[in-house]
Amino acid sequence: MMILAMMMVMTISANAMSYNAAKNEALFLSDKMAYELNLTAAQYEAVYEINLDYLMSLNGHADVFGIWWDRRNADLRYVLTPWQYDKYVSLNHFYRPVTWHAGSWTFEVYSRYDRGRFYNDRPSVYVTYRGGNNHRDARFYADRHVTKPNMHHHTATTNHGRPTPHHDTPTTHNNDHTWHNTGSHNTHSPQATHNTGSHNTHNSHSGSGHFGRK
Repeated sequence: MMILAMMMVMTISANAMSYNAAKNEALFLSDKMAYELNLTAAQYEAVYEINLDYLMSLNGHADVFGIWWDRRNADLRYVLTPWQYDKYVSLNHFYRPVTWHAGSWTFEVYSRYDRGRFYNDRPSVYVTYRGGNNHRDARFYADRHVTKPNMHHHTATTNHGRPTPHHDTPTTHNNDHTWHNTGSHNTHSPQATHNTGSHNTHNSHSGSGHFGRK
């Protein structure tokens, strides 16, 4: 029984995503959400935290659409405006960002965006936040002030207070990015490898700035 228990612990550990892997995937996913949902700087930081919490909570197939997925959606509902949340739900690569197949995590966002393509600077919390907000009070983001865009911002044509993102059309392809659990953490097998190894830099953002499309 003790040996069986040890094997179960080892299996869970092998399936869990490392902090560094989760951090990098949360950054890529959040950057694309900022681009498509036109997030403010404050929303971008909160969305990164929420995505990181979700990814760090995954230990296997049962977790993909389990309690931590529900908590991610609940937290995002507090952070996003109604129109942003409706659009988020309509985009499967955001709403269901991870699938589990044959011992591997597959990230749906790579079916739309090439690896290495970034539209915004890293959020400041990328360096400091190590996860855990989803284990706190369920109203953590409800009680946190997050600056949101004007309700009609998504139809606006001005760019006041925003850093200028890339405006080229995202590359679309059919290859998913899969993270294989090989016993060691942070092992990736990217299907698309354009512009790897660096992040594009942009103008510094402020707390009231906005990200995404003009």
